Amino acid sequence: MSFETHLKAVVLGVEGAVACSLMGFDGIAVETYQAQSSALGAAVDVQGAWIEYSSILSQLRNTAELLRTGNVVEVHVGTEKLFTLIRLVNKDYFVVLGMLPDGNVGKGRYFLRLAAPQLKSEL
Repeated sequence: MSFETHLKAVVLGVEGAVACSLMGFDGIAVETYQAQSSALGAAVDVQGAWIEYSSILSQLRNTAELLRTGNVVEVHVGTEKLFTLIRLVNKDYFVVLGMLPDGNVGKGRYFLRLAAPQLKSEL
């Protein structure tokens, strides 16, 4: 299976999902799947937001290590127009899902939890 196949399954399986990416901590997307008919349209730069979030995620990992609270597993960022779920795949990569604020967040978390080990096995 390709990365895109896994990412597409997440977007199509979660109500309100608009895009899903496998990204490195450098902010570069390895692969992205975006829904054709996104209600967000061009109003939100999803990829740009995720590039910036990758920097914050790196800081969160460092903070968790410093505080000895264990590894960061998942992060959620909610804004008025975009709800973002991030799940770490390994020390170098994470999978990120963008959703409409009224999307099914619980189902999004579940699909990312299932997708992460599949993506990890293909890296």
